[in-house]
Amino acid sequence: MAVMNVLVCREPKNMVWEKRDVPMPGKDDVLIKIKSVGICGTDIHAWSGNQPFFSYPRILGHEICGEVIALGGNIQNMKVGQQISVIPYVACMACPACQSGRTNCCENISVIGVHRDGGFSEYLTVPARNVLVTEGIDPDAAALIEPFAISAHAVRRAAIAPGEQVLVVGAGPIGLGAAAIANADGAQVVIADVSPDRRDHVAQQLGLPALDPSAADFDAQLRAHFNGALAQKVIDATGNQRAMNNAVNLIRHGGSIIFVGLFKGELQFSDPDFHKKETTMMGSRNATAEDFTKVGRLMAEGKITARMMLTHRYSFTALAEIYEPQVINNRQLIKGVIHF
Repeated sequence: MAVMNVLVCREPKNMVWEKRDVPMPGKDDVLIKIKSVGICGTDIHAWSGNQPFFSYPRILGHEICGEVIALGGNIQNMKVGQQISVIPYVACMACPACQSGRTNCCENISVIGVHRDGGFSEYLTVPARNVLVTEGIDPDAAALIEPFAISAHAVRRAAIAPGEQVLVVGAGPIGLGAAAIANADGAQVVIADVSPDRRDHVAQQLGLPALDPSAADFDAQLRAHFNGALAQKVIDATGNQRAMNNAVNLIRHGGSIIFVGLFKGELQFSDPDFHKKETTMMGSRNATAEDFTKVGRLMAEGKITARMMLTHRYSFTALAEIYEPQVINNRQLIKGVIHF
């Protein structure tokens, strides 16, 4: 039987190479040869031991682009040789959320690279219903469809309409994706981030205004972009307690807040401010096939691109040695992609 190289996180701060048998696809699965994998904050937090609901050992990696090399016996609508991106959320399809079409928040969800082994390996089997054909899309971009899909889901949850004035807080990958997709949908978008480097990235790669939320005149700057008003919609992608607690102060009366970032703690905000604005507040988790399809279409149309979030590239063969110095401790990293 053929063997493959896999990179296993055995325990926090311990990444090691192993040899494993190349898996065989089940009847409803496809076997893929990995082409590229994005590095997510989840992969960083798992290495650090700060990822909730995580068990070790684990092969990380859920932002996956690959080539189909074998099909399970029940698969009729795919071909060997096709490039695909993986939808990593394996839903039970039986719980009330799944039955209502909200597979992204399945009660029994199993995420590839989190709850089951993922893409830091040369080959991987995945359910055929969890792939999106992405032929013609550069593998770098195809690996980033998953984080863009999370952003697309947040934009869909926000029900953003053309012309609406939207503030995205946090210029990490998910915030960048949300800003880019809201902009592609015709919204007027402003991004806020405390990092000068990330604000520069926004200006250079997205062409959108980027403000410093810690500036004394931030409120005035924001209103200047929105005709004297605050935002109609705020998408918070920070996962920062202070930023999330402040979100109610950034929307106009009748506005909406969408939390796509999360932290381990409790939200606290002024109930009178929340009520007087008749605030709509919601969470956004993962993404659905509909969101992946939209991202694939926007990429094919050139409306969103990998460079909007991609800043670093790494070789899989060197990943164990460079993971701590060049990924974990790299303050310039926004989004990295591993090449195989």
